[in-house]
Amino acid sequence: MNQTKEKKVVTRFAPSPTGFQHVGGIRTALYAWAWARKNKGTFILRIEDTDRERFVEGSQEHLAESLKWFGIDWDEGPDIGGPHAPYLQSERLESYKKYAHILIEKGYAYSDPYSEEDVAVFRKKAEDEKRAFLYRDHRPETFDIWDGTKPLRFKVPEVKSYTWNDAVRGELTAGEEALDDFILIKSDGYPTYNFAHIIDDLEMGVTHIMRSDEFISSTPKFLSLYDALGISPPVFVTLPPILGKEGTKKLGKRDGAKDVLDYRKEGYLPEAMLNFLVFLGWNPGTEQEIFTKDQFIESFDINRIHKSGAMFSEDKLTWINKEHLKLMDQNEAIKKMLSFFPKESFPTEEVRTRFQKMAITAKERAATLCSYYQDFLSGEYDFLLEEPNYNSVSLVWKKSDITKTKEILQSLETKLSESPDVDAFKLKVEELATKEGKGEVFWPLRVALSGKEKSPDPFTLLFVLGKEVSLQRLKCAINSL
Repeated sequence: MNQTKEKKVVTRFAPSPTGFQHVGGIRTALYAWAWARKNKGTFILRIEDTDRERFVEGSQEHLAESLKWFGIDWDEGPDIGGPHAPYLQSERLESYKKYAHILIEKGYAYSDPYSEEDVAVFRKKAEDEKRAFLYRDHRPETFDIWDGTKPLRFKVPEVKSYTWNDAVRGELTAGEEALDDFILIKSDGYPTYNFAHIIDDLEMGVTHIMRSDEFISSTPKFLSLYDALGISPPVFVTLPPILGKEGTKKLGKRDGAKDVLDYRKEGYLPEAMLNFLVFLGWNPGTEQEIFTKDQFIESFDINRIHKSGAMFSEDKLTWINKEHLKLMDQNEAIKKMLSFFPKESFPTEEVRTRFQKMAITAKERAATLCSYYQDFLSGEYDFLLEEPNYNSVSLVWKKSDITKTKEILQSLETKLSESPDVDAFKLKVEELATKEGKGEVFWPLRVALSGKEKSPDPFTLLFVLGKEVSLQRLKCAINSL
């Protein structure tokens, strides 16, 4: 870590364009981005697209959209360029060839003479003898000149144990069995991840690598390659796994893992998703749970990243989302909430105004931006669109009767007619409720305005419907008794 202490911090996010954007990948990007921003460093977006069999068309655009939704920006990348361009590995092949020849000249790389069938025989023999298969056990004594038609393999300079420091896990050690002659460049001309990312990080000056724990077992191979090239490795920052709801294994598609943009479709706020993800493996050392993006950057410290796995809980995500909704500007929230409704939901401007007013109150209890729309689909807000159908039984409070209910509604109609607006009417409603009883007044008023036994409170309904519509519905309710 001391090797990079005086250097400008440079981090990167280097995903493969395979389509699906797992929350774990975005968390890696988030931590790398935050560390660069906190230290006034550079954050690089690099696309590792050398595995052509797994390449999915449109993935790069999908990735960029996902990062931008979270508010993660980059200083260098395939779309904006930079001093280390290009940022697509498929366009950096000459760079890999350059370092491949450096290794060949040093005696640390050789042309692989074996076919897949040969390797299968070697592997089967090791299996039969109940020992680990190591390619270096079959390394040829002499090497052909590498012409690019066969794989190029790394020749481990020295078979030894390795000990290294990880910023999160501390001191780690691996024995000689962790080293092997791995492929640097495949026969199709594309480099392997094991080779390409080291060259890219070297040329781009990367100082800190945020990575998942699955790369720990490969680190000795990386260190051996760093030694062969005569370069110092960057700081390794191993992130804890994100676990499924059972907390026993990594979150995968079978366990309900979604593409991150699916959460946008479900009405989650990017601010809430970011807030939720930062706590999957890190804590600020305080009781604070709700963070803005800037607050996270200010508080973030790689020394507070956890070693143990973090469980993905949608219940926790929903709670955080609800808290961020409360903090959101009311006009902006209403605009976003209404965006989930099809245009035909608002046949007139008057109806749209009702929906906007209802959104103000719905925001306070909504879990996501689309909660309002989901409640509407369930029929909860039908009264915003159509006149209620009354039934005398539902209008009557359980401790009252039709005669009394009709008297109450007639009194309410008179008071509303005489009131300049619904706010003035509310005071008269409260006075009547004090005299007659809350249930006797509030129940029939609410059902008269909504037509439902379960609906928002009567004062909310008055606010949403306004004086004229409320008066009209009171008259219809009275006539139904």
